[in-house]
Amino acid sequence: MSKFKLEVNEEFKTLKNFVKNLKIFFQKNNNTIHKARNEIKVINYESRDFVVKSFKIPHIINKFVYTFFKSSKAKKSYDFALKIDKFTPKPIGYIEFYESFLINDSYFISEKFDYDFTIREPLLDINFPNKNEIFKAFAQFTFDLHENGIYHLDYSPGNILIKKENDNFIFKIVDINRMKFLNMDLEKRAKNFSKLWAKDEDLEFIAKEYAKIYEKNNEEFISKTISFSKKHKAVKNFKKRLKGIKVVD
Repeated sequence: MSKFKLEVNEEFKTLKNFVKNLKIFFQKNNNTIHKARNEIKVINYESRDFVVKSFKIPHIINKFVYTFFKSSKAKKSYDFALKIDKFTPKPIGYIEFYESFLINDSYFISEKFDYDFTIREPLLDINFPNKNEIFKAFAQFTFDLHENGIYHLDYSPGNILIKKENDNFIFKIVDINRMKFLNMDLEKRAKNFSKLWAKDEDLEFIAKEYAKIYEKNNEEFISKTISFSKKHKAVKNFKKRLKGIKVVD
């Protein structure tokens, strides 16, 4: 097996050399925008900004799994980005590096989406400008995701990017290596809002706007959406209390 494996979007094939040397560019770059289990950096190449996500090196068992049985998180991110198209920033490619014939580190690269804020800000700030219009647009965006069979398993505030263009709001989702593609029934649609950590009144507003578009069992949908959110908060807060962490409802 070669020491690395890569794929580059045909639309960006001139960037193949950049992707091939991505590890070097990443190591030399200091523009980190997120660092936890994985690290994300913005890298400028040929006067263009790209977002590069470096995935944590898997432990030995997962090295076997991701080498022989499952796609790596970098490859999943790339494949899913191609599949969901307009709903996420354009994917450039991915690269996996191998040591002793097993996957080691891996990277996913996409175009940089110059967003203005995430859905977190209007959810937290009661005086956020155009809040209700944003929530209406968000309901429509989420409905469009669901109609296309897209179920983002980490549909949380930081993963929903928003850009204001004139009187419109453009949405993109990120952190897309955990997704499912299926027919979305009422229960799945309602449950997909549960990780927003929204106040009940905001979530009710969003759910009502979604229900207007959905045109099916409006009251049941609104009720289930709020119920799933409360259950998610209760579980998370219970775990925090066990760890002695301050709880924010």
